[in-house]
Amino acid sequence: MASISLSKVIEKMKLENYTPEVDIKQVKITQPDINRPALQLAGYFEHFETTRLQIIGFVEYGYMSSMTDERKKEIYEELLHTECPAVVFCRDLKPDELFIETATRKGIPVLGTKKSTSTFMAEIIRWLNVKLAPCISVHGVLVDVYGEGVLITGESGIGKSEAALELIKRGHRLVTDDVVEIRKVSEETLIGSAPDITKHFIELRGIGIIDVKTLFGVSCVRDTANIDLVIRLEDWDKDKEYDRLGLQEEYTEYLGNKVVCHNIPIRPGRNLAIICESAAVNHRQKKMGYNAAQELYNRVQRNLAAKHEEDEE
Repeated sequence: MASISLSKVIEKMKLENYTPEVDIKQVKITQPDINRPALQLAGYFEHFETTRLQIIGFVEYGYMSSMTDERKKEIYEELLHTECPAVVFCRDLKPDELFIETATRKGIPVLGTKKSTSTFMAEIIRWLNVKLAPCISVHGVLVDVYGEGVLITGESGIGKSEAALELIKRGHRLVTDDVVEIRKVSEETLIGSAPDITKHFIELRGIGIIDVKTLFGVSCVRDTANIDLVIRLEDWDKDKEYDRLGLQEEYTEYLGNKVVCHNIPIRPGRNLAIICESAAVNHRQKKMGYNAAQELYNRVQRNLAAKHEEDEE
């Protein structure tokens, strides 16, 4: 199961720690969902998701302030479950002494942020969804071409890195070479990134490792990109029939998500960078509602229909 340390959450979200005595080094967040414990504060603990990050907003804080000390003690004991990773107070609200004492005794970190509740919830859910998303690693190169994330795959040595280098020289941006970490952040979206150890590096056979960020500047790299299109490079086979119109889309699947895939045959003289650029622009054009292959088909149909009418006359 994917997890992320609470320390990284605190660092990323710039949270204040109200319980410095509690050891947070071993605390892990294992799911991106959060919980606002309004019903729990009212005493309803059925179906209470104790493993979620608990968020206290203005409404919950107001209700807590209206409770008697006896009621607070009873509810806090139940609310601050040992499986709870942390409790976050939003809007710069400060927890009362009894809450801090109970949380410290049970080893539950209590944190705070100045952000509004809805803003903080949106940010933490979006960030955790990416960090805790299902992840696989594939062999390939990921490049941002005109805003489209193009994943170039194929056998080792077929020319993926060389194509990526030419695309970088033409003003596009490298995400990762050789190993692509793919995360499924939603049913429609796959995000690709580089392993930390190989980030911004490209391997060119005969030359070695080059640092794209150092050689070409920060404008030629990016940390992540959506995977919108897959280009699979393969050796040219004269006996194989290749699609020359593109009326039917082909797909490949990663983590259950389908992505448009083009099989590109490789032979001497073909400029891979221009092919990748054209594929990316064409894919973007299709998403905007225009399909060149369909337009050609419609023109042929109209031409045949016009000739048929002329023959009947």
